[in-house]
Amino acid sequence: MGSDKIIAASGGGGGAFNLLLLLAIPLVFYFLLIRPQSRRRKEQQQMQSAIEPGARVMTTSGMYATVVSSDDDGLVLEIAPGVEARFVKQAVMNVVKDDEVEDELEDDDDLEETEAESGEGSIDLSKDDAKDAKASAKADTGDSTSVADDAEDEVVETPAKAKASSEKPSA
Repeated sequence: MGSDKIIAASGGGGGAFNLLLLLAIPLVFYFLLIRPQSRRRKEQQQMQSAIEPGARVMTTSGMYATVVSSDDDGLVLEIAPGVEARFVKQAVMNVVKDDEVEDELEDDDDLEETEAESGEGSIDLSKDDAKDAKASAKADTGDSTSVADDAEDEVVETPAKAKASSEKPSA
């Protein structure tokens, strides 16, 4: 009977470990998640409050603009020459250095030149060209049917139309 008490006493040491583990988990969450996020939020607010006219910025939607004027709750941004729009300060993701913007513009110009040289980037999706191509193909093969006949072939008869055409009006 005395040995049962010794076994029960030796099993009680796990309670302190569980308590330490319960206290350690919130600390880990605080140092790994909450603290860095609040630091980033504070830096973002400082950057947004320090924006001055003439600065190049990138909005949260990825649009590059120049700050025209600033007041306590918003900014007026020049998106394109002569095009101004009003944004809240929270819509500014970061202040962009001028050399980064020039690199972006050069990359876009290079991409457009490459697409123009390779013939990519412009796809004609008009339906008129398809009919013209079909008509010229038939003319080349010597087929005497007209394009109008082809248009009639393309009409699809729906089940309601088929039923209506098969029923004859009763007199």
